Amino acid sequence: MRGKTQIKKAPATRASSGVLTDVGWYNAILQPAFHLPYPDDTLAFVVLSTPSMFDKALKPFVNKERLKIIRDPVDQCVSHHLSRVKEKFPDQKVDIIFDYEILPSRKPKFLAQTAAHVAGAAYYYQRKDVKLDPWGKKKIYGVCIHPKYGGWFAIRGLLLFPDIQVPFLEQFAPVDCVSTEEKRIELLEQFNFHWQDGRYRDIIEVKERYSEEQKAYFATPPAERFRLLGLTQEAQRSTFH
Repeated sequence: MRGKTQIKKAPATRASSGVLTDVGWYNAILQPAFHLPYPDDTLAFVVLSTPSMFDKALKPFVNKERLKIIRDPVDQCVSHHLSRVKEKFPDQKVDIIFDYEILPSRKPKFLAQTAAHVAGAAYYYQRKDVKLDPWGKKKIYGVCIHPKYGGWFAIRGLLLFPDIQVPFLEQFAPVDCVSTEEKRIELLEQFNFHWQDGRYRDIIEVKERYSEEQKAYFATPPAERFRLLGLTQEAQRSTFH
């Protein structure tokens, strides 16, 4: 990789992957209100969690931190591991933006699915990808599909290196793994109208998916998830006071 500054590859956290991107690729396809406030050639990594994250990262994190305050196990686990990545670059400025962060305007700090698409990590299928639109005036949301994991993954955040410019970084298109009109309609139908059953995640043949335990965890209302990890919500609440 050529650029004004050389940097070693950022180490992947457990059960996650980081995909190289250029802030300019992201900003170029969005309205100014959604632009990231960095120069176009700024180096960034889109961070994905894979299906094995639950066993290899989340459960060990909870077991280690169970005597501390845990408000949201997944978010705090991701924050912990990305902070460890940041520590690997003591001589570099590293900014982290998490998928759940919002601006004062209530807009998200970054559009996670758009970032994954421009980085070539996962294809962001939207209504515009269907030629014969069958939905009329209905609101249809898009969804990213990974060529290996289908819908069994999550986009967790961005790692940005403001002082590193990569003007010669080559952009790769995401794999169009749902390539037929029929399948794209099926995907968007399932995601928008039947997302609870998770069928959209298997729109392609996947190499790995969530375990039954992980499916049960994410299908459980957030307030009740603590017990599935061996935590009690009451204990967590008592820690706050």
